[in-house]
Amino acid sequence: MEARRPGAAVRGNTVVTDTPAVRTHTEVAVGVLIRESDGALLITSRPVGKPRAGWWEFPGGKLEAGETVEQALRRELQEELGITITNCIPWKVTEHDYSHALVRLHWCKVTQWDGVFEMREGQQMAWQQLPLTVRPVLEGSYPVLAWLSAERGLPFDGALYAQDAAAAEK
Repeated sequence: MEARRPGAAVRGNTVVTDTPAVRTHTEVAVGVLIRESDGALLITSRPVGKPRAGWWEFPGGKLEAGETVEQALRRELQEELGITITNCIPWKVTEHDYSHALVRLHWCKVTQWDGVFEMREGQQMAWQQLPLTVRPVLEGSYPVLAWLSAERGLPFDGALYAQDAAAAEK
């Protein structure tokens, strides 16, 4: 007789269990690029072919094996935007559980860079003041938008962003 965990069932060659699979975090370096002249924030859209294509987010990407957050952010912004960051300040760490990934977001403030912006993955970019006018915005960005708003003495209405996100999901 085959040993099985309580609550498990066999269907064909697949063991089905009521115990959820353990999800591991995807480590992501994220740049909050702040234009010094007016404090505007750089927001980019997710390119076609990625989950939630067309949604707006702060630029960045996954850490590769052995990379620090700053190294990953430098690489990602060079690959995606064509710029070289020269000032990167680690700021906050948050987690968000998207349906497609459980992410740990390492947020860095970036106020200096070299190069001309090139959208190398077909994404769009927008310099935005708070509150952002582009929509929908990825939910993992909401805490950072709240903190940035507080730093600037501005109110933050997360419901405004959430309504737009819910509408975009339909």
